[in-house]
Amino acid sequence: MNPQRSASLLAGLLAFAAALAVLPASAQTAPTRKPRVAVLDFDYATVQSYSSAMFGADVDIGKGITDLLITNLVKDGTFSVYERQALDKLMTEQNFSNSNRADPATAARLGKLAGVDAIIIGAITEFGNETKNQNVGGGGGNWHGIGIGGIGHSNSKANVAINLRVVNVDTGEILAVAEGTGQSSRSSTSLLGGGGNWHGFGGGNVDFGSSNFQNTIIGEATKAAVDQLTANLIADASKVTVRTIKVDGLVAAVDGGQIILNVGAKAGVKVGDQLQVLRVTKEIKDPSTGQVIRRLTTTIGVVRATDVDDASSVCVPVSGSGFQEGDRVSSETQ
Repeated sequence: MNPQRSASLLAGLLAFAAALAVLPASAQTAPTRKPRVAVLDFDYATVQSYSSAMFGADVDIGKGITDLLITNLVKDGTFSVYERQALDKLMTEQNFSNSNRADPATAARLGKLAGVDAIIIGAITEFGNETKNQNVGGGGGNWHGIGIGGIGHSNSKANVAINLRVVNVDTGEILAVAEGTGQSSRSSTSLLGGGGNWHGFGGGNVDFGSSNFQNTIIGEATKAAVDQLTANLIADASKVTVRTIKVDGLVAAVDGGQIILNVGAKAGVKVGDQLQVLRVTKEIKDPSTGQVIRRLTTTIGVVRATDVDDASSVCVPVSGSGFQEGDRVSSETQ
């Protein structure tokens, strides 16, 4: 190939690459991604009195078990897991109450704002000894020995049972359910015993991922239950499909280099999304009803979202110019 032809080919490739860079996400072939999920802290109201007696304080065992599940899911890699701190921030902004942990409708709304494909809610139904939490003693005693959380008789094993539901964020439909149960392989005279000294408690918090906790018989049963729950959830991963998010809105204002849209997180817009800007040039109406049946448009350019709240987005131009209030914006992303 002669040098002149090589230069022409290179110039053509560069021009093609530059054109792709300014196309909206809907106009590019997006790579297949993993289903994205968020996990809410599991509800533990059913076993709260027993766990409080065991630890001597109200420990949020729902949060502890959720942390274990998230760790398992991240390690497995089947799902993309929504970042925990970002979810906590969103929950605070939405005034989300712990009492809503097991409510599919509320969870679905939160999941949609987070931009995930599904949200996982769950409950702990058993957290005690092999006699199903009967005769659980108080939490008095020495936190550095195994005589804590007396269980009423000697040489008992610990049992834990958990269930979860996978919720469609668009409809609130239950896509899948999973259960996990675990029992300690050892027996002990204390649910917090069986593994030597206990150092994991302080200020109402217990690190469920620590070796100190997992070496206790209740910790051993908890890990077994979460591992089984994880496996059962992953086995149903195909029921969680990647959402295609279609956004259709309007330019609400143009202020210098900023284009403000009347659609935001509730409509599926995320920071970094690119949207095509169109201007309606003609409306075609049905002669018999007067209803608009089609709008003819021309492309004005592409904008990228830099700041997003529930109801609006701030964008900057990627290509094009002359954006005006009333221009239509659209995108289709996964």
